[in-house]
Amino acid sequence: MSTEIALVHRIAEIERAEWDALVGPDGSPFLEWDWLDALEQSGCVTAKRGWAPHHLTVRENGGLIAAAAMYLKGHSQGEFVFDHTWAEAAERAGLSYYPKLLVAVPLTPATGRRILTHPERPRAPLLELAAGALRDACRSNEISSVHVTFCADDEIAPLRAAGFLHRQGVQYHWRNRDYGSFDDYLAALRSKRRTQVRRELRDVAEQGVAITVHEGEAIPDDLFEPMYRIYLSTIEKLYWGRQYLNQRFFDELRRRWKRNLCFVVARRQDEIVGAAINVQKAGALYGRYWGCFRELRSMHFAVCYYAGIEHCIARGLQRFEPGAGGDYKHWRGFDAAATHSLHYLAHPGFAQAVSDFLARERTYIDEVIAGLHERSALKQ
Repeated sequence: MSTEIALVHRIAEIERAEWDALVGPDGSPFLEWDWLDALEQSGCVTAKRGWAPHHLTVRENGGLIAAAAMYLKGHSQGEFVFDHTWAEAAERAGLSYYPKLLVAVPLTPATGRRILTHPERPRAPLLELAAGALRDACRSNEISSVHVTFCADDEIAPLRAAGFLHRQGVQYHWRNRDYGSFDDYLAALRSKRRTQVRRELRDVAEQGVAITVHEGEAIPDDLFEPMYRIYLSTIEKLYWGRQYLNQRFFDELRRRWKRNLCFVVARRQDEIVGAAINVQKAGALYGRYWGCFRELRSMHFAVCYYAGIEHCIARGLQRFEPGAGGDYKHWRGFDAAATHSLHYLAHPGFAQAVSDFLARERTYIDEVIAGLHERSALKQ
């Protein structure tokens, strides 16, 4: 058998069907060929933006058996696993931290497999092969590091065996406890939090706001333009906001990716006043962007969280990942969940220093998660 490992500089150089065969029906929607190609074709993810595609492919006798979406990065923006202090430390030590290699979903802090493997092949040997290939790509190209972010649990051990360092983080995820209705979810909350949710929903209703969900192919085409403006609205209000996506990307989603979209739209007297852009697939809902044209009391919570929870219950979705950060999610029934990233640093001394830091950080993260579970908004 002939095995070939290569780096590909455009997702379009890989056949859509063979890539998506690795993603599979249960894989991350953000690794589907259409999503990645839309990012590249729209100019959102390009070398000029500091995201140069270097996708890893593993072929056997010409057939694609493993792959990873990978990018040569000239900065650390849009990653959500923050390594800016590492970059500063490397610079102080006289080391070049950039460019670096990143195995990730661009601009998206969603968990899932980062190393794709053929469903008809044993996964473990391919994970071991891909982990070694990522390490070797870093070494042979004299790049400082390679980072695998928000990866799946079964990818941790083979990456660690290849010399990667394990880092933990925290997100807040909602889990469906076989709720039959939104009232069941409310009943599962502690009394104080249940009262809070009801008050916020009452606030929204008293302001004359109606919330609707539009999903999949039923999403009207004319909704994409205001949703793009919704995306911009939050960025323009925050001094740290960065615009990663453009109108062309939204046009690409409208044209070929409605199947995985779920828009939650708040209207008052038929005027869109706020909305959330969500993605759904394989029993999971992912909150990606929120924005509003009018600042209305409690609307953010109703649109971003309560409407999403009610949608999950109605559709039988088992997990809701609303994105990075936000203790206010924890207060509304989103419990703490560990996230994982793996990092290979080529310089031995630098790698040892980071390893010592990560050991302390993992202990701290474990303590944080345990404490958050004790203070869960859900009844124990």
